[in-house]
Amino acid sequence: MSENEKVTHEYGGSEIQVLEGLEAVRKRPGMYIGSTSESGLHHLVYEIVDNSIDEALAGYCSEITVTINEGNTITVTDNGRGIPVDIQPQTGLPALEVVFTVLHAGGKFGGGGYKVSGGLHGVGASVVNALSEWLEVQVHKDGDIYEMRFARGEITEAMRKVGKTDRTGTVVTFKPDPEMFDVTTFNYDTIHTRMQQQAFLNAGLRIKTFDRRSGMEAADEMHYEGGIREYVSWLNQNKTPIHDQVIYMSGSKGDAFVDLSLQYNDSYTDTIVSFANNVNTPEGGMHEEGFKRALTNVLNNYGKKIGLIKGEDKVSGDDCREGLTCVISVKLTDAQFEGQTKAKLGNAYIRTLVNSVVSDQLEVFLEENPKVGRTILDKAMMASRAREAAKRARENIRRKNVLEGSTLPGKLADCYERNPELTEIYIVEGDSAGGSAKQGRDSRYQAILPLWGKMLNVEKARADKVYGNDKLSPVITALGAGIGEDFDENKLRYHKVVIMADADVDGAHIRTLLLTFFFRFMRPLIDKGYVYAAVPPLFKLVRGKTTRLAFSEEERDAISAELRGDNPNAKVDISRFKGLGEMDPEELWETTMDPERRTLKRITMADAVKADAIFTLLMGEKVEPRREYIEKNAAKVMNLDY
Repeated sequence: MSENEKVTHEYGGSEIQVLEGLEAVRKRPGMYIGSTSESGLHHLVYEIVDNSIDEALAGYCSEITVTINEGNTITVTDNGRGIPVDIQPQTGLPALEVVFTVLHAGGKFGGGGYKVSGGLHGVGASVVNALSEWLEVQVHKDGDIYEMRFARGEITEAMRKVGKTDRTGTVVTFKPDPEMFDVTTFNYDTIHTRMQQQAFLNAGLRIKTFDRRSGMEAADEMHYEGGIREYVSWLNQNKTPIHDQVIYMSGSKGDAFVDLSLQYNDSYTDTIVSFANNVNTPEGGMHEEGFKRALTNVLNNYGKKIGLIKGEDKVSGDDCREGLTCVISVKLTDAQFEGQTKAKLGNAYIRTLVNSVVSDQLEVFLEENPKVGRTILDKAMMASRAREAAKRARENIRRKNVLEGSTLPGKLADCYERNPELTEIYIVEGDSAGGSAKQGRDSRYQAILPLWGKMLNVEKARADKVYGNDKLSPVITALGAGIGEDFDENKLRYHKVVIMADADVDGAHIRTLLLTFFFRFMRPLIDKGYVYAAVPPLFKLVRGKTTRLAFSEEERDAISAELRGDNPNAKVDISRFKGLGEMDPEELWETTMDPERRTLKRITMADAVKADAIFTLLMGEKVEPRREYIEKNAAKVMNLDY
């Protein structure tokens, strides 16, 4: 829906349609919220908020507040029309009861309640109810306040009037069921980030977040009249744009709408963030495809028109997207997502709509802003020349390897096993730790590659520079799968790539740099779950013949108390590991490399994105954001991992 359009429509029980029952949710929660881990826990919040945002999309809600209460309960308040409380014709029950107790019941199916909506295809409220120890809903509507209470999906208090009101809206408070979730503690930053995203996507909507557990004195308030234009500026805040103006395009056909903003910066990677009905689509889909095709065609046509691109020459899609930051938001009535978690949009007609909007409007923008057009095209053509240079660099490396008769770097201590599914490589910070790792490893399946010296700043490097870098080329060669557009997962020599670095500032720097390198040049490594971080212990605690390891100060204190037992005066020897290089081979094996005892953290795309953002901040040219970050995080610099 466009920013200013508002629908005038009564929202009553007849808009609520029932498709099936609720019994399966508690048996198979992962089918409905993705998982029962921390991500699934937070998904409950998003489902309730999505209902409020649907009211905003329809033009009836201007403010949403999300509060984490003491005891890790959540309250979501909006000033929409309020969930209907009249009788739903199909069931003969109050619509409010149907929405919270019947799966696939909501105003999202008949086409009358909402033209477009996010959420889990209308199952959101009932799923949250089913997976909550208790849930209370309060509706302000038609001058009255209605209330209803549930426990694990069952009604504990039927809908009743509890008072009078001069406002409209819905208030939902719930406590996730510990029987259903591995973790029940909400992360404020996770919720705040998601709500900020929604505020950007819904221009003018005011969203507040509040954490009563932490002693916050006032809510964080997010309100962006500029919508996704401001989102692009925010994403580029620690980068250097190469043109001042954020380019905005929008269009519609029937009930489908597209809003799109973009701006180029001087980096060598692209950031495309896409949404369908306010739901993030991290794997892209038809809306991204339509945009990419149009961008490439427009820039090539423009380049030929002004004489910068001649004859059969052209710039590739990757060239056109170098340094691009873009936010794509589409809204449609029949969104088809691949999978329940909605990672990818499948509606083919959206590709055509986005392609048409970008083709027409970007062409006009470039014609009217020739200086910006020339700047963008120069960037793409420079990327094209760098790609050719990278190709020559790859060919030179291949020729060199053939002449030398060996493709593996000299510092690599390889393993004997040749099946990559059974092997792992430790990329180790420093020669001393590398030496201990080589002696302590199981050489049948564990390979060791020490890194030494200052690594390349990939913030300011294209692929041709990376290939020739003496610190990163051993990593590329050892893994054997190439980089960038040449990356071939089938040639990967190890299916576990383990970053092993100290739990200090230098170690954090190495981890952040390597993750950023993999994120920018070997992204499938992270996508497919091949990358891990070793988690070395920080403390060793000994009492008598008992030895325990601790990975944090909190764990150290808890283990120390446990070892003392009922004897507070008992002596517990506590020593801090100074670093991987200080451990002898046996210690390193026992604490960090033995599959039976070690702790590994699998790196997710979220970890890599966070590392890339930190790296951009710390290694980019903007001084002020870097100083602010260091000042803010100086006390917890030990936790700079991801």
